[in-house]
Amino acid sequence: MPLTKKQARQLKSRVHHLNPVVIIGQNGLTDAVFKELEITLDTHELIKVRLNAGDRDERQQMIDAICQRCNADLVSTIGHVAAFYRRNPDKPVISLEQG
Repeated sequence: MPLTKKQARQLKSRVHHLNPVVIIGQNGLTDAVFKELEITLDTHELIKVRLNAGDRDERQQMIDAICQRCNADLVSTIGHVAAFYRRNPDKPVISLEQG
């Protein structure tokens, strides 16, 4: 289920103080990176990822691949850093307002 504008604002205010927990280096999106993203999203739900890609199009392709493969929602992007959210159905960490 996509995030509402209100939920996205709520998450943006929470992600602001976070540091990137996953850094995607020169090897790009490998299976190991996706595995780490899955574990981190399950644990924290809201994460920042540093994308060390050459240009904007390459970063956007990485963001789209992460959203699709990890079933995560993009919260925001600033430069080389993107924030993602995926609710943990078993043990939710973040409670979002509805609507």
